[in-house]
Amino acid sequence: MLCLLGAGFAQSAALDLAGLTLTPHVQSTELRYRREPDFSLGARVELFLRHAGREELRLSPDAAIRLRGKSPEALLAAGEWTWHDFPSAWTNQPLVLPPGALTVWTFNGKRAPWGVGTSATLAVPGAELKFDLAEPRTWLSAVTFLGDPTNPVPDALIFHVVNRTAGPLRVEACRLWLPENNVSWRALRPQAWFTNLNTFPADAVIPAGERGGARIQTGPLPLTYTAVEVRVRDAANEPLTLWAHLRIKREVFDISGGWVSGDVRGRSSLTFEPFLKTLRRMHVNTAHIGPVGGYTDNPELYAEYPLKYFNRLTPFEQFDREDVLPRIHAVEFLGEPQYGGGRPVPPQEVWQALAPYAATRLPTTVTHSEERIWRDYAGLSDYPHYDAYRVSAPAADAWARYDRWDGQTIRWGAPLETIGDLTISLRELNRPRPVAYWSQGAHHGWDRYGGRARTSPTPEELRAQAYHALAHRVTSLYWFNLSWKSLLKFPDLIEPITRVGREMRVLEDYYLEGDAYHFERRRREGKPDWDVAVITGPRGAVCFALDLAYSPDARERVFKFGPPRQATFAFPLPAYLRDALEVVRVEAEGVRPVNFTTTAAGIEVSGRSGPENVFVVSLRAGVAAELQARLRELVAYENSFGFDPGNQPEDLEQLQRLLNP
Repeated sequence: MLCLLGAGFAQSAALDLAGLTLTPHVQSTELRYRREPDFSLGARVELFLRHAGREELRLSPDAAIRLRGKSPEALLAAGEWTWHDFPSAWTNQPLVLPPGALTVWTFNGKRAPWGVGTSATLAVPGAELKFDLAEPRTWLSAVTFLGDPTNPVPDALIFHVVNRTAGPLRVEACRLWLPENNVSWRALRPQAWFTNLNTFPADAVIPAGERGGARIQTGPLPLTYTAVEVRVRDAANEPLTLWAHLRIKREVFDISGGWVSGDVRGRSSLTFEPFLKTLRRMHVNTAHIGPVGGYTDNPELYAEYPLKYFNRLTPFEQFDREDVLPRIHAVEFLGEPQYGGGRPVPPQEVWQALAPYAATRLPTTVTHSEERIWRDYAGLSDYPHYDAYRVSAPAADAWARYDRWDGQTIRWGAPLETIGDLTISLRELNRPRPVAYWSQGAHHGWDRYGGRARTSPTPEELRAQAYHALAHRVTSLYWFNLSWKSLLKFPDLIEPITRVGREMRVLEDYYLEGDAYHFERRRREGKPDWDVAVITGPRGAVCFALDLAYSPDARERVFKFGPPRQATFAFPLPAYLRDALEVVRVEAEGVRPVNFTTTAAGIEVSGRSGPENVFVVSLRAGVAAELQARLRELVAYENSFGFDPGNQPEDLEQLQRLLNP
């Protein structure tokens, strides 16, 4: 994501091209499909245009705007672009810019002719602005808004910078461009520079090939769109400006139960307290629901067992309210547009469906389904997420084409680690926005695949899929699908889901503040052995080692992991985290210090290691005690319900009796 400022850009009396961001498309080589993917890769491009005139500028939807001599609509029709938000997309809504204001126009190029290494000219009334789509050398990899968990309004900003230049970069300042109000969100006005940054590294210098960033206490921010402008200096003391355009939303690690509001004897399952206790005990705080009669309109019940809304959220006046905003996760109503009930919904149509939400305070989502084509939908929503399940479920990829087990192929599952590949892909296509994952949970509705009798994951398969997403920095996780029927059909997953939820809650601040720093797929004798990944941030690092030496059981048709085995893991760390004082292992049962060796590039940890191994690296002593105290709080929270259907047969029987009295 490279921003170019000033040099080489033509100027007009009306519009300057202040800069651009280029987000190259990516395509995983690990996934297998029935049809060969198209590896002609385009890019998502954001043009930051500043009104340099002295009078108000009005651009109507029919203004003569061309790129390479074609209108945006012609580029869509020719299959050169997949979507855009240029003025012509906003029918009957002229763009009004006061002097000095900034606006951001985005297009998503479909293939290589609109990818890295190309150039174009933007013709606007009165000027032609030429720009190059050069390989990014530095960019904002993550921009996250943070605040008090009880208040939807954020008051802090954290950003991460990737430095792929030949020398160091010094982070100097940051400012936001904000609209006068939500209705005029396309016209952004400059705010004061933040220069008192809490940088990491502390000296604000990011070495070549490294990552760093800063945290800023901004004060309360409006829930609208912003342009984030970060000023850095290179090794020659030349200024560079990095840009991002995204919605301001307070990031929080939400855990969803999916479609939980099923019918039970003519009532919603969410009106039955034992079911609500079960969900909340599993640390679920969100569900795919809107208003539910008998639950969300029951103040006492809803206050005791609140679940955030995750639905269409219309009419706006019902949800875009101060008293309702704390209850909202995000907008979701498009299903899986890449499938669209048999006809993929074109990305521009998805944009049109989401556009009315832009003037509200409601963040939008799109559920992505197929990595082979989801780059066409890159950047469409505020909070992209995807669903992909690796055993006994519908899938976009061709499971029988994976041959990682000595040529043995199966039809009932796919390599669990491809969840990591998918997460990396979605994250990089939509950076610096955060992303989320629909993880495979207990679901009663899947059929038998490839002769497999069990139609939901085993506890081991469930944990593995969740952790392959967590290791690559998702900021929410949605279980599919914790309905009443699903939990009763697969009660052996209640406790594993609870344990994963507990582990996520212990480390949620690290996920929210962090950035994906490192990934390596280790092999032994040519076979996958371990996935090693690192998430870094100002408070430390979370290091993951995920076992890949599992195998498909031919008789049971499930994936089996062996016993813990001796292993040594080298975790690279950014320069600002290499003076580690404490390293701890985090598990649902407890947090314990581990011995480690400091290396020139990071740390090394050795010991007996199971399927998922999670370590926290801290520059200060005492992190073990802090995380252990948090873990005790979470266990006390689980016990506070006095109800444990995952371990107590009588409580599970109570759930069963409510369904079948």
